[in-house]
Amino acid sequence: MQLYENLTQLLADARTKERHIRFVDGDKDESVVTFAELWERAMALLGALQARGIRAGDELVIFSKSNESFVVAFWAALLGGIVPVPVAVGISDEHRFKLFRILRQLDNGTLFTESDLLERLRDFAGEQDLDDVSEILASRTVLMSDVQPDAHGEQYLAAPDDVAFIQYSSGSTSDPKGVCLTHRNLCTNIRAIVEGTGWMEEDISLSWMPLTHDMGLIGYHLSVMAAGMTHAVMDTNVFVRRPLLWMSKASELRATQLCSPNFGYKHFLKLFERKGLPDLDLSCVKLILNGAEPISVQLCEDFLQALAPHGLARSAMFPVYGLAEATVGVTFGNPGDEYSHIVVDRHSLRVGDAFRIVADDDPDAVRFVKVGQPIRDVEMRLADDADQPVGPGIVGNIQLRGGSVTERIYGDPDATRALFTEDGWLRTGDCGTLVDGQLVITGRSKDLIIVNGQNYYPHDIEEIAAQVEGLDLGKVVVAGSRTRDSQTEELLVFVLFRQSLDDFRRIVRSVSDIIGEHTGLEVDHVIPVTRIPKTTSGKVQRVKLLNAYLDGEYAEKLAKLQPQETAAVEHDDPLIAELMTICAEFAKERSIGPDDNLFEVGVSSLTLTEIVLAIDERYPGKLDISDLFDYPTLRQVADFLRGQT
Repeated sequence: MQLYENLTQLLADARTKERHIRFVDGDKDESVVTFAELWERAMALLGALQARGIRAGDELVIFSKSNESFVVAFWAALLGGIVPVPVAVGISDEHRFKLFRILRQLDNGTLFTESDLLERLRDFAGEQDLDDVSEILASRTVLMSDVQPDAHGEQYLAAPDDVAFIQYSSGSTSDPKGVCLTHRNLCTNIRAIVEGTGWMEEDISLSWMPLTHDMGLIGYHLSVMAAGMTHAVMDTNVFVRRPLLWMSKASELRATQLCSPNFGYKHFLKLFERKGLPDLDLSCVKLILNGAEPISVQLCEDFLQALAPHGLARSAMFPVYGLAEATVGVTFGNPGDEYSHIVVDRHSLRVGDAFRIVADDDPDAVRFVKVGQPIRDVEMRLADDADQPVGPGIVGNIQLRGGSVTERIYGDPDATRALFTEDGWLRTGDCGTLVDGQLVITGRSKDLIIVNGQNYYPHDIEEIAAQVEGLDLGKVVVAGSRTRDSQTEELLVFVLFRQSLDDFRRIVRSVSDIIGEHTGLEVDHVIPVTRIPKTTSGKVQRVKLLNAYLDGEYAEKLAKLQPQETAAVEHDDPLIAELMTICAEFAKERSIGPDDNLFEVGVSSLTLTEIVLAIDERYPGKLDISDLFDYPTLRQVADFLRGQT
């Protein structure tokens, strides 16, 4: 594949091909935009942007619920030398605050959004007395409805080292970090991705990953477009509400290229195991890229075994490793090979130590997937904590350099300096080792939690939890962990507490509720501890708390804190009792009463969706996830279901 000088060349080349993008917003709700039409629509929007005085080098924050509008706005900005800044639309206050902080950071940013989203943002900014944000929303906003059909922008010829767009990581909401990616970064990585996967024009891709995520945007829009293939983009919320539609569409469209992190396979399997999918033919699927969070061997096996009768080949599972600071792709395996893994002692994974292979049934066994070798134009080394290379069989810090590696964090020289070693290697923050020439990711050296493919910084969550009465930052530690049995990362909250477990139940509920309300994350365990280990310099030693958890030191306490099973079914109204039982199945440690607001009980949107899917299984066609906004308690849901019946 050729190496483009900029992304404008990529689209100019693509528009000569008879290919299209299919936007899937439901089972029967789809739209199709050809590559040529995308160029014309992007140029029309560019004209509207330029008419508003937006020029090359200015930033355009894209905050849209519509994938189709997002793609048009993204390319409109690129064609005019404007720097797009994708930001995810969320439902929590923290999502809005993050958007506001990004708008404040940018030198000359304008917001591109829809009218209903803009109205909510204005209302929220007014409620919070954020006058500076209100000014930005009033004077520096563009809506898709502002576009005139006859508008036509003036194209800008970008240089390879111009910033193409800014990727804000999903991690820190209090101090968001924008990774600046140049056209050279992107074009270099895109070529490597296409070559490393063996993608061809005849392939067809389908992705439900959000376009605000590097895998969704760069991997399954920009790279597949560079390969010249028709591709489908499924709305992420549609996948969350209707996970079976993912494989139904793959079969229907004869998609050959798919992708998903752990939680996608898990979410799909939960419903697939109950309902199944008749007439499903997945023999067309060549590769399913598996990345964006630590890869679960068990989930890979469960998924492959469940879909083998429908023609899915084992060789389709394609583990990869990447990160935003290196554009997206870093290591791939060989297409067509079956994935493999190693089993090691989890106590042998410190940086600078040799890892120890153990039997699968060893109590300290942990399984790690091999994620391949560096792709084209990426150099990788493993180093100790002094940034000195380590030898074979040793766990080290993963460090990178090459044409796809970013040069800076937007507007933050200190963060930029911290990102690199003195000799110019990018610190990924991940740890790993080499086995049979392939990289194995063993953990992270930086404090980072990955939930549902998104990165979160513990300190942000700790600040939220510390708002609970009786707590403060010195009493709360947040960490992420994977046990040998867990398929996705668990979110753990350790709380300094020396009173009785009965008194702690209130803390469990309050902490889970406030984290769920502010971040949309579901806490797996809130754990009382009698001391929080720290270094002599006062830094919290999360690894000691995690090891104690993994060693089972808190198992007895957690068992006693579990809600009584009978609590979920004790109610005079049999329908409410049934709904409470369904909630108990999916809501883990949460005990949800008939009059609890489902949006305020500390469960994630994914769990709410699973609850609605389970209700729909028993009462088909009676309840949709959107109905919960009008009927947010189980008592109201029960009345609504009776009315529907």
